[in-house]
Amino acid sequence: MFKKLLIFFIALAPIAAVAQNVKIAYLNAQEIFGAMPELAGIETQLSAKQEEISKNGQALVDEFNKKSEEFNKAPATSEAIQQDQQKQLAQIQERYQVYLQNSQQEIQQLQQKLLEPVNKKIADAIKAVGDENQFTFVFDVSTMQSPIVYVSPTATNITPTVKTKLGLQ
Repeated sequence: MFKKLLIFFIALAPIAAVAQNVKIAYLNAQEIFGAMPELAGIETQLSAKQEEISKNGQALVDEFNKKSEEFNKAPATSEAIQQDQQKQLAQIQERYQVYLQNSQQEIQQLQQKLLEPVNKKIADAIKAVGDENQFTFVFDVSTMQSPIVYVSPTATNITPTVKTKLGLQ
């Protein structure tokens, strides 16, 4: 019995020693992200792309409306011609739907491409602050989905330090 107890304490000793060296910090990544100056340029580029997509989409809508008007103004024709006209209108509608889908994917890809360097810059700054201060863990408390449900008033908030590292106010 004594031998088992001794083995238990010997096994527990390194765990207790390691646990005392753990340094934990937290930050609000959304606050940092929202303060990044690059966001204004990214929003401008995305808005310009969205405007371009809207103009091109409107051109397809105008084409559909023009064809529809032409077909309605034309004198009564054979059923075969009417079916062909309906088919043409359906093709324009299909092209419009495909265009919208492709455009949405294009916007998402552009957004991802533009935000990737910003996200990397933030991640690098967080890592640098964590390394400099020898934190074992840094938790993000910016969303309600965060696994962190409580932060002690004595915990270290590194949000200001990371913002300073990035040159933000």
